[in-house]
Amino acid sequence: MSHAVETMFYVKETPWHGLGVKLEEAPTVSEAIVAAGLDWVVGLKDLFTAEGQPVPAKATYRETDGSILGVVGPRYSPLQNSSAFDWFQPFIDSGEVSLHTAGSLHDGQKIWVLAELNREKSEIVKNDEIAKFVLLSNSHDGTTAIRVGYTPIRVVCANTMAMAHSCKESKLLRVRHTKSSTTKLNDIRDIMNNINGEFEATALQYKHLASKMFNSADLVKYVKIILDIELSTPSSEIKTRTKNIMNDILSRVEGPKQTMAGVNGTWWAAYNGVNEYLNYEKGRSANNRLDSLWFGLNANSNKRAFDTALALAS
Repeated sequence: MSHAVETMFYVKETPWHGLGVKLEEAPTVSEAIVAAGLDWVVGLKDLFTAEGQPVPAKATYRETDGSILGVVGPRYSPLQNSSAFDWFQPFIDSGEVSLHTAGSLHDGQKIWVLAELNREKSEIVKNDEIAKFVLLSNSHDGTTAIRVGYTPIRVVCANTMAMAHSCKESKLLRVRHTKSSTTKLNDIRDIMNNINGEFEATALQYKHLASKMFNSADLVKYVKIILDIELSTPSSEIKTRTKNIMNDILSRVEGPKQTMAGVNGTWWAAYNGVNEYLNYEKGRSANNRLDSLWFGLNANSNKRAFDTALALAS
């Protein structure tokens, strides 16, 4: 089975998925691109039919080993890994951010760079903080646009709350792969100067969840909605595997990571119980969960869990 995470680095604390090369200090851009295993260039090749006719598409490939990454349109212009890192350079120079993790997924088809804002963390309740990160992700296989957004990480359990790729509001910005991509990313830098305000606005929603208590009936309703179970379905008619997932989530909502004062019994605990399940359990392996949280179904599930908790807590 191929691994979602091909190469990556992380700074200091081992991430929840336990993968990658550990660095003791935040690296420079030049150090980071080597540590992340991203010091390679994406090239383009013309495509032809078996009969030799040109095809109006191109193949992307990794120049270091010749591996094919994907098939893209004729106007596609790759954003090189070095450019993805360089986008963060002004933020690093100003002391606004520090590089935190970066790496390659699916043999180079997707890459990401995650930087932490050097700003005061948002405290949802006492001793429960959210750290602030900027995520730039890109695909070299043509499946996704260049994406820049923010993603908060709950310090108490290092859960990635990956709403950056599933949020439809202005918190996520997308750029098409064209020759003007780098210029557009520079324009985005101006918008991202307001990112701390976006974090604080989201923190207010988290605090709202922490201010509302759930009852056992509403909690079961919440988990049923997340798992697409008809609310009228009696427990005896729920499939064993689904029931096991329900029990897993319910145990996490009331588990040790949600027991601190101000969290236990609130919708903030309920949401984080689902988030913990997506981080630690749902998926074939730890590295595939990382991919799914940022690019796939788990990102959508996480956003749905958040929106549903807000609706039920209102």
